[in-house]
Amino acid sequence: MQKVHFIGIAGVGMSATALLLKEAGWQVTGSDAECYGPPRDILSRGGISFSLGYDPKNIPADADCFVIGRNAKLAPEENAEVRAALALGKPVYSFPEILGQLTKERENLVVAGSYGKSTMATIVAHILRHAGVDAGYFIGAEPVETKWLPSSAALGSAAPFILEGDEYPSAHDDLRAKFMHLHPHDIILTSVVHDHVNVYPSFTDYQKPFQELLALVPDDGIVVSSADEPNALALAQASGKKVISYGIKNSSADYRAADIHYGEKTHFHLIGKEAMLGEIETTLLGAHNVENIVGAVAYVLARGYANFAQILDAVNDFKGVHRRLDNIAPLSRVPIFEGFGSSYEKARTAIEAMTLHFPDKPLVIIFEPHTFGWRNRANLNWYDDVFKESSVVFIAPPATQGASTHDQLSHEEILTHVGVIAKPYTTPDTVVQSLSGNEVVLILTSGNLEGTIPTFVEEITKKFPV
Repeated sequence: MQKVHFIGIAGVGMSATALLLKEAGWQVTGSDAECYGPPRDILSRGGISFSLGYDPKNIPADADCFVIGRNAKLAPEENAEVRAALALGKPVYSFPEILGQLTKERENLVVAGSYGKSTMATIVAHILRHAGVDAGYFIGAEPVETKWLPSSAALGSAAPFILEGDEYPSAHDDLRAKFMHLHPHDIILTSVVHDHVNVYPSFTDYQKPFQELLALVPDDGIVVSSADEPNALALAQASGKKVISYGIKNSSADYRAADIHYGEKTHFHLIGKEAMLGEIETTLLGAHNVENIVGAVAYVLARGYANFAQILDAVNDFKGVHRRLDNIAPLSRVPIFEGFGSSYEKARTAIEAMTLHFPDKPLVIIFEPHTFGWRNRANLNWYDDVFKESSVVFIAPPATQGASTHDQLSHEEILTHVGVIAKPYTTPDTVVQSLSGNEVVLILTSGNLEGTIPTFVEEITKKFPV
């Protein structure tokens, strides 16, 4: 039995990779400075215990190899446990390298893009497994648990393997995009919109890894690309690969939604290759999720993994992804939705979904500038209009991790730039006391608001019970 030690195990990608290795028969140990959100539940349900706090003593004497994350706290000069692991001279991997080794003999679908990839990958995996195809999957988020997707990753026994692919660098000593390790046979490309300015200063820099990924698709592979995001479609068409397009706006897309009616259950017709395929129903919120469903269905039909009737059943049963607009206060008459606001585009799609589904309710946003993108002064213009539909936005102090590595914005600069609708977020009570009970609340962060989200939900539910 191989024994692997993860340093930084509580990251979303690291925890899902640990789950796959355990399923493959490895003995898994690990450590992290903290653990919150989906990884906490993923590791707990997977029976993987780990140490809180970094220390060379965490390293098992009989570890065969290490997987080390790219978090700023895991740079060798900052982390004694990492230094001790490197000093042993045993193999050290990034989690995408391990994923690549685990799946290199499979028929890999890599879902890539600036946004939408977690939900898209989850929908594809759900449809296949719901239809009886025991596909493997790796998702950088936590699906709402069902019997078909009980966790964020599973090996599966069938040839297809669905992988969420990230363009961020693989490791401190490996600047290749993570998805370059994943041996794509097929690709779904959701979007290519400039992000991660701390790594890719220009849009040309940002496009390069996507071009390199597309070049890996073999002659019998396919690229399914959004027709509504012009940069993605342009790169896909320039790749020379077989391209299938999807969308909800572009009438020339190979697969597109029509007659969309948004509501508690959203309905739309799916048109493929000029033929009406049928009506689809979903409880997911927002136009972006209609687009995600259309893209996932386009891929499944193109590959013949399921028929349309099976797809309808699967989509009807799909419950979504945690932190992707799920209502985390079901017992409160003030709904609280949690969105993954790690970039401008992700924040905008979440806000647009709220205004689309709750047009008569004042929108209250709680926002945490957690990623480098939101904290970097080069992106100050993101704050010009991102919250324009909000009645008020409570803004938490920006995260400080890695602040010295880029041009970090201050809390006051962000508040001032957003303007009169902005208020500082200090405690849950500051928000709760401001509400009348008629609002809808959207939490936008890729962090955890310093652990205050559960308290906020509890206080809201207590003050405004159903």
